[in-house]
Parts: sequence; C-alpha cells; structure tokens
Amino acid sequence: MCRALEVSRSGYYAYKKRPRSQQRVDNDRLLIEIRRVFVDNDSNYGSPRIWDHLRNKEHVRCSENRVARLMQVNKIVAVQRRKFRLTTNSNHGYSVWPNVLERNFVVEKPNAVWVADITYVWTLEGWLYVAAVLDLFSRGIVGLAMDKTIADTLTTQAMQQAILRRSPPKGLICHTDRGSQYAGNDFKAILAQNEFVGSMSRKGDCWDNAVAESFFHTLKVELVHRYKFRTREEAKRRIFEYVEMYYNRKRTHLTLGFLSPFEYERRIILA
Repeated sequence: MCRALEVSRSGYYAYKKRPRSQQRVDNDRLLIEIRRVFVDNDSNYGSPRIWDHLRNKEHVRCSENRVARLMQVNKIVAVQRRKFRLTTNSNHGYSVWPNVLERNFVVEKPNAVWVADITYVWTLEGWLYVAAVLDLFSRGIVGLAMDKTIADTLTTQAMQQAILRRSPPKGLICHTDRGSQYAGNDFKAILAQNEFVGSMSRKGDCWDNAVAESFFHTLKVELVHRYKFRTREEAKRRIFEYVEMYYNRKRTHLTLGFLSPFEYERRIILA
C-alpha cells in the first residue's frame, strides 16, 4: 500500500500513532447528531432543517455550510422529489367562483384563508382518495378525509371536519381548484351556510393553488412514494399519523421560520 501511494513506511506508522485533531473529533460528534436528527425525521430533512434543529433545539454550535459538507461527504441525502402531474378535471357544467385569492399566500391571522385540494394514493386494494383543507396562516392541515371513491362527500367531509375543529368566522376565504367536487352544489352549500367566500384557480393553472399542491407533493415524497400499502385502511392510518403526529406538530417549515404549523400558531397566539 505504501509503494502504491508513494509514501514511506515510517511516515505511515507515524500517521497511525498521531492523535486525531480536535476538528476531526468535533466533526465526528457533529456527524452523530446529524444522523440522529436525520433518522428521527424519517430521512425527510435536508441540511437547512437539520442545521436549524441542531442550532435552536439542541443548542449545538455549527454553521449550515459545515452541516451540508458533512452530509455530502457521508452521503446523507433527504428523499428526492418527483415531478408534478396535473390531475384536476375542470370539464363540468357547474359555475365557478372568481379567483379572489390571486396567489396571495401570506396571511396575518389563522382561519382567514383556507385552501383545499384532492389527491390519490395507490394501494394493493386500489386507489385511495385524500381530501385536505389547509390554513394558509400556519400551513397546518385543519381538515382531512379519505375514501375509496372520489364522490362529492369526500370534499364536504374534509370541510365539515375543519369547521368543527376550528370554528372559523364569517368571511373566511376558501380557495380550491375548479374540480367538480368543489364546484358542485354540496360543497357550495357548506360555504353559503357558513357565509364563507369561495375562490377558485384559473383553468389549468396549478400555481393558483400552489400551497395545497405543495402539501400533497410533500406527503407523497416523504410518505406515499416510500411505502407499498397493502390495504386502504393501512394507507389511511399511515397518512393520518403523518399529518397529525408529524406534519402538523413536528415537521418544520422554512416559510414559518423553521417552526411546525402548530408551534407557529401557539407562539403567535401567546405573543
């Protein structure tokens, strides 16, 4: 080995006997903490979130560049995102609301603007459809419904759950895409009964409902694409646990200053 590397034997043995530098010791300790945070968050965190967690919650002194470098060298990589696919079918005979939201995704108080959307998840029993309602203020999921069909009841159940959970005031803006489940009479009736303001994306423009789309994209990257669900009930349980126990309460968001949705709301309310 010494001949191949063109170094002397005495130099190699001197290197073996030399104590590790303090920098290397510190990096080894930091790497242990990085791996622990990475595993605790199910491989979902990249270097910015891990650095923030170590700095603010573990009080570990380190730079973001140092964390990123150690992760790169040790091949610690967060789960990768897949490309977005448009799934909304807006070819129906229902009337639609104008786009009241106009991509204004920054909200100053909770229960002022909600966004809603639907996605689907494959199981060995067939498709499971998931409807969610998200509060733009904290990015928290306030309503969640899942079923084997994409009937109009899916979206109304998610909306009714959100209303019972949050008791929002009159005038709340509810923004959705133009899908028939949201343009239908049942969903519109709920909004009318509660005196909410309906808002819909422009046709074929997913960016008008980007926050809801982003949540489902995150759900699929961090959970759905990593597991093969045997039954719909198994998928329901795992999705519920992800949303209520991890996404709402633990997973930090860059737009919230590296806080979870519920922690962000708690700090604002107590402030």
